[in-house]
Parts: sequence; structure tokens; C-alpha cells
Amino acid sequence: MRPLTFLLATEPPPRRAGVLVAVVAVALCTLLIYPLKQVAPVVSLGVVYLLAVLIVSAIWGALLGVFTAVLSAAAFNFFHLPPVGHFEIRNSSNWVALITFVVAAALVSSIAEVTRARTRDADARRREADLAAEMARLLLRGNNLAEALPTAAARLAQALELNSAAIEMEAVEGDERSVAFPLREGTRRLGTLLVGTDTSEQSLRRLQERVVPALEALLSAALERERLLGGVVETAALRRADTVKTALLRAVSHDLRSPLTAISAAGEAVGSPSLSPQEREEMAAVIQEEARRLSRLVDNLLDLSRLEAGAAEPRRDWTSVEDLIRAALRELAARPEEFSLSIDPDLPLVSVDPVQMERAFVNVLENARRHSGGFPVSVRGRAVRSLAHARARTVTAGGGRRAEEQADEPTPAGDRVIVRVVDRGPGIPPAQLERVFEPFYRAGTSAGGHRGSGLGLAIARGFAEANAGSLHVESLPGQGAAFVFELPLSEPGEESPA
Repeated sequence: MRPLTFLLATEPPPRRAGVLVAVVAVALCTLLIYPLKQVAPVVSLGVVYLLAVLIVSAIWGALLGVFTAVLSAAAFNFFHLPPVGHFEIRNSSNWVALITFVVAAALVSSIAEVTRARTRDADARRREADLAAEMARLLLRGNNLAEALPTAAARLAQALELNSAAIEMEAVEGDERSVAFPLREGTRRLGTLLVGTDTSEQSLRRLQERVVPALEALLSAALERERLLGGVVETAALRRADTVKTALLRAVSHDLRSPLTAISAAGEAVGSPSLSPQEREEMAAVIQEEARRLSRLVDNLLDLSRLEAGAAEPRRDWTSVEDLIRAALRELAARPEEFSLSIDPDLPLVSVDPVQMERAFVNVLENARRHSGGFPVSVRGRAVRSLAHARARTVTAGGGRRAEEQADEPTPAGDRVIVRVVDRGPGIPPAQLERVFEPFYRAGTSAGGHRGSGLGLAIARGFAEANAGSLHVESLPGQGAAFVFELPLSEPGEESPA
């Protein structure tokens, strides 16, 4: 199979090599006839030269084939036909041998050329099929058709050996630097294929006849797929919006009704003349507590709507984390025994939106108090610095033990403030660690039997991320939960004040 493959190569070897092979083959055939003279008449041995003529004609074509035929006839006449050593043709059989060689060369070279042409055409069609498959993979698999077009154009130029190619999704006219092939589906214009003006006429004809129709079909299918995907995404968004709307209506119907019912009942009771002053104070406290709860719920709904709409743009200012936590505790009207604070006294300021981060801390602290099982909620705040900053602080501190401990703590995440809110409640199962941050998701019932609206943690994470921070939870079932805020001390290129 290898010799046949060599004979059917799409491009013949260099012509110089063909001349050398022709001379060597004729010489070998001439030498081969000498021993054959002992077994056959010399006149019939001219067919030996056909081997050289056929090989050269098949590989290098008609021109070198005819050259080999003439050279063979001359060598046969000079070395073997009488009078030996002279070029002399005495009878018609010598002419017949020459004509036979020439005709054989012409026929074999023609057959070989047709075979080469078919091989070239088959190879071109194979490359075009491979190109179509590659283009289909690029245009039909990606999620963004516009992003896939440059890669598809580069692959097309590489496969067709073009200097440049581009696929545009709009009508573009050719100019002095490019030739434009409009891509259409019926009368609708899909786009334009642009190639360089230095492209050969054969390549342009091949593009027009074979590549452009396939590209039109693929581009039409890709646009239809993108349209269908857009419809699927829109349907999913509508379904999700409907789910959120249903959950919101459920929250409004239940969570808003509960404090309103309590306020209404307490308000009617306050007006009763049979209540003692102490009972009136208790009813007033109930009204205030339920009003605060109702206010927080309304604030959460408004905050969630801003986060969902992407309108929660933070207004940054240098703020004390300790002040934010204490303001959140005042918002919750927390009793001293409900929370245990441990904030580093030298905690640096952070660049955040004070209003948003206070809301985030309020929601997380309220959630921790609700699930603490009556135990105090631990709130710890500390600064974590990168290794380079920690070493610098070590030198400044003069070698104290605390400075050495900071220097030994490498933190590749950079300078940041970490606030951990730890409760001693029932904990969160591993499968729910991320779900607790979904809007309207309620992990379970708190120790007091009250179920939250399912908005607080989602809003807290949204505000933390809006301020370039993060919020995650660490928990084991039965061992409580720790909600961890991480806030960067400064943005890139921004210096934190002392």
C-alpha cells in the first residue's frame, strides 16, 4: 500500500529528481537487457524499457514520461540494435517501439493525473468535512455566538490556507483589502464572510461553492439555537420570579400579619380600664417590640428588592466595625446577657457603607439570638494581616510575644477584618450550609418557636458582597453555628487611615 500511496501523491516530487530517476532507470534497463539477450531475441527486449517509462510517467507526469520514452528508444537503438554504437533506424519496428513508449507514457501520465486530481478533490472534501464539523462544534456548542465567531474564522482560515478571514454578524461590503461573501438564509441576511484580496481565484471559487453554503446553514442553526436558549432562560427567569412572588406573598400574608395582629390586640387591651399600670406597661412593650419586628421585616423586603435589582450601590466611608456591631445591638434592643463581645481594641477602620453593613450585622445577630437556645451569642472581631504587614508590625512592636504570634500567621488572602458570630444552638446540617443564604429559605424552628421570614441571611450576604466582603457559615449539627464576615481593610490603591 505504501508504493501505491506514493504513486498517488497529490503533488509529484521535484522535477530534478524525476530527471535523475529517468536517467538511472533507463541505464538499469539497458544493463538488464545484456543478460536477457541469452534467452530472448534482442528485438523483443525493448519492452524492458516500458518499466522505466511507466514509473516516471505515473509519478512525474507526461512531460518527463515522454522524455523517458525518447531516452529509452535512443538507448535501446544505440546499445542493442545493430549497428551497435550508432543511431540508425533500419526498419519500422524501431519506430513502433518509440511510438509505443511515447503512447504508454501519455496514457499512464494521464491516468495518474486524473487519479491525483481525484485524490486532491477527496482530500479537499475531507478537510472541508472536518472544517464543517469543527465549525459546528464552535458555533453550536458555545453559549455566546459572538464570542465563538473569531475562533471559527481563525479555524476556517487555517483549514483553507487563507491569510485572513473574519465572520461578521452584520452586512459588510468588501473593499480594497477584503472580499465579502454575504451569508443568507433565503432573503434574510445573516452576516458576512470576509477574506483577504490576496486569496487566489481557485480558493474564492471554492469558498463560494462549498464553504459559504455550509457556513450559512451552521450560522442559521446557531442563531436559532441562541434564540431558543434565550427563550429557555427567559422562561426560567419568569418561573423563578413567579416562585419569588409566591414566597413574597406568603411572607407578607404570614410574617406581616403576625406583628400586626399582636399590635392590634395589645392596642385594644391598652384602652381597657380594667388593666393595671404594670399590665399597661407590658402591653406597651409588646407594641414596641412588634413594631420593631414589623419595621425590620419591611426593611428586609426593601433591601431584598434593591439587591435583586442590582441597585444596592454602597456609599463607602471609613467606619469602625465595633461601632457597627454596637449600633446593630441597639437596633435589636439586646439585653447585656444575650451577647458576649470580644473586639480587638486596635481594630482598624474598614471602607464600607455603614447603613448596609449595620443591616447585615442586625440580620445575622438576630438570627443567632433566635437559634442560641438561651445561651449568650459570642461576637468576636479581629484583624488579619498579610505576612509582609505582620513582619513589619513585628519590627515596630520591638519583639513582643504578641507581635511574634502575628508574624507567624501567614494569610495569603490579604489584610482583612474577620467578625465571627457564634451561637450554641442546634447547628446546621451540611446540606443546608449554602441554602440558608437563599431568600425565603427557612432551615428550621428556633428555640423560641419563632420562624424567621427567610430574608435576613440572604440580605446580609448580599450587603457583605456589595461591600467587597463575604459571609459564610461554619457549623456541625448539634454544635452551634458560626457566621463569619470577612471585610477587606482597603481596596487596591487605597490606604486605610490610622
